[in-house]
Amino acid sequence: MIRKTTLALLIFITSQATQAQYKYPTTPERPVVDDYFGTKITDSYRWLEDMNNPEVQKWFKDESDYTNSIVKTISGRDVLFNRMKEIQALGGDQYGSIIQVGDIFYYTKNKKQENIYKLYFRKNRNGAEVLLLDPNTITKGATITNFNISPDNKKLAVTISEGGAEVCDLKIMDLESKKFLSDKLTPVWSEFPFEFTPDSKAITYTQMATRDNTSDIFLKNMKAFLHVIGTDPKTDKILASKENNPELEILAAQFPYVKFPDDYSYIILDIGSTKNEEFSFYAPFSELGKSKINWKPLVKYEDDITDSQIIGDKLFFLTHKNAPNYKLAYTSLKNPDFNNPTILVPENDKVIRRLRKSKNFIYYNLSDGINQETFQINAKTLEIKKIPLPAGSNSAFPLSPRQNDNMMLFNNGWVTPSTDYDYDAQTGKLGKSKELTANGSFPDFSKNYVVKEVEVPSHDGVMVPLSIIYPKNIKIDGSTPCYITGYGAYGISQYPYFVGSSVMTLLEQNTIVAFAHPRGGGEKGNKWHTDGMKAKKSNTWKDFIACSEYLIKEKYTSKEKLIGNGVSMGGILIGRAITERPDLYKVALVEVGCTNAIRMETSPNGANQIPEIGTLKNEEDVKYILEMDSQSKVKKGEKYPATFIRTGINDPRVAPWEPGKFAAILQNYNSSENPILLHVNYANGHHSSDLDVTYGDEADMWAFALWQVGNTKFQLKK
Repeated sequence: MIRKTTLALLIFITSQATQAQYKYPTTPERPVVDDYFGTKITDSYRWLEDMNNPEVQKWFKDESDYTNSIVKTISGRDVLFNRMKEIQALGGDQYGSIIQVGDIFYYTKNKKQENIYKLYFRKNRNGAEVLLLDPNTITKGATITNFNISPDNKKLAVTISEGGAEVCDLKIMDLESKKFLSDKLTPVWSEFPFEFTPDSKAITYTQMATRDNTSDIFLKNMKAFLHVIGTDPKTDKILASKENNPELEILAAQFPYVKFPDDYSYIILDIGSTKNEEFSFYAPFSELGKSKINWKPLVKYEDDITDSQIIGDKLFFLTHKNAPNYKLAYTSLKNPDFNNPTILVPENDKVIRRLRKSKNFIYYNLSDGINQETFQINAKTLEIKKIPLPAGSNSAFPLSPRQNDNMMLFNNGWVTPSTDYDYDAQTGKLGKSKELTANGSFPDFSKNYVVKEVEVPSHDGVMVPLSIIYPKNIKIDGSTPCYITGYGAYGISQYPYFVGSSVMTLLEQNTIVAFAHPRGGGEKGNKWHTDGMKAKKSNTWKDFIACSEYLIKEKYTSKEKLIGNGVSMGGILIGRAITERPDLYKVALVEVGCTNAIRMETSPNGANQIPEIGTLKNEEDVKYILEMDSQSKVKKGEKYPATFIRTGINDPRVAPWEPGKFAAILQNYNSSENPILLHVNYANGHHSSDLDVTYGDEADMWAFALWQVGNTKFQLKK
């Protein structure tokens, strides 16, 4: 129940204090009053939501130009960008996805000092490298987002993105001629899987209703298709959709996609969403040839299964049903019984995460929230064996899960770049990778930096993990700038992977870096997630505030030196932290952030967020969504931190108007002398696979933050 009242009065309000120093583009207020079950909220920037309006487009361009006129004149900004590139180059060539088919290895690689990943192949691990696809030969600014190889090793399927967008074209190449066929399947989402049939003559894929990220049907009403290669895509067979399969009760915002187990005995239909829990159906493979597949239920939401893998007749799965730290079990695929499965790893004091598979083995991690141990399970004998990796953040992926048990394993730390290992689960042979691995040589960063893992009491006494990294030569006396970031959503855990070129560049500026692990994430299991969603979402930003206060109390930094950061759904975290405690931070960095939660559901990607934050249709949910909404918490005349708000004009996940509106209200209401800048990237979406674009954004952001905390190397040029 939402009633709207549009006020005709056009009001211009600007802060006299900031107006005197920063001449922001004029942003008029055109109030709209919404009634949310009796709570009235005034939104004076609703007009900015019309991204097709020339006036709105001009406003964004004016804001972008104004921000660039300031940020690009900060001394040291270009030094940061160049240093990021230098650190990247130290690592040498970087590898992305690797797929083995027979004795051929296909992989994406970003060569030293290049800015995008290209696709290569070689025969055997140490064979001569051959360039297969440079996406810039398709169009300038294009990037590869995903690829797959047909079972007969004769075709490549690849998704190509342009301008940082996540809406792609799926193209098919003949590997012998290295020429693309006429098949072009579009639009498809960058993260959705696509898979060849066993005869290599067709491919399954999920098609979006539109590529227009301002459309109401964007990310809705998707359809899973079967495309016979060489035919007109208009004749593709629908495998599953809301419209075609009403009996499946697929929601408009859910996305169906089809995959096959290794032996192609079944077709698996997954119904994707932002929920962690799986929802799927299956049918015998023979049904693929029928006009309409008779889907049977496989996994239901109430099974509380968050990951599953199939080997032969066994369906292995992770579930948090009556087990907040998860348990690992299996059941028969022919006769699944999730209420009475065989338990392989019962719940224990560590969290069971990351289910993976090779041809004959299942892999999982036991995590204490930071460090992880990696184990394998023989799918036939059910023998469990620990893989002897060093302590740290460990992960793994198979090279050819249908053909062999070759794995690549990765060991990381916050300041320790990845060490890659080749592993054969059949023989247990483990050794550092010599091929298909980064060929550079990073310095030993651990000599210069200290890493501390602590736990901090939050507002309700719950202990929140906090990772702190700082240069050994600094004084712990409150005089050092500190950057703290957090996420806290979807049950996603922030493990200690190498901080990378960008954050390492920030550390080199004698800045402390801290990673908060607030509720809403998954570091401490499923309850850690549910204690930071919907009605309990306030724990996320309150945990972040508690971690920020700890850094000040323990004299790592001070209020005048503290930089807070949140990205995407982490926009709720940083947006509410600075609106609840504007005195606590000197700088806020809000990256493609969800700062207008009460309007999120009206955006094209909004319905997907209902499982995480709730819905406007539920009165109880609305109370908590209003609490998450940063924009409506901004107070006229309050003194806010210096704030750098970043958006990508092609962002399909967080509509650009959301960060735009937050910048507008802060610019108009802020009474401090701190600048409020909106950074608009016209070559970017939610993120970019082009490192030059990414490093450019981050150099702007770091330069702004270091300027504001008083680093003398980063001041405005006169």
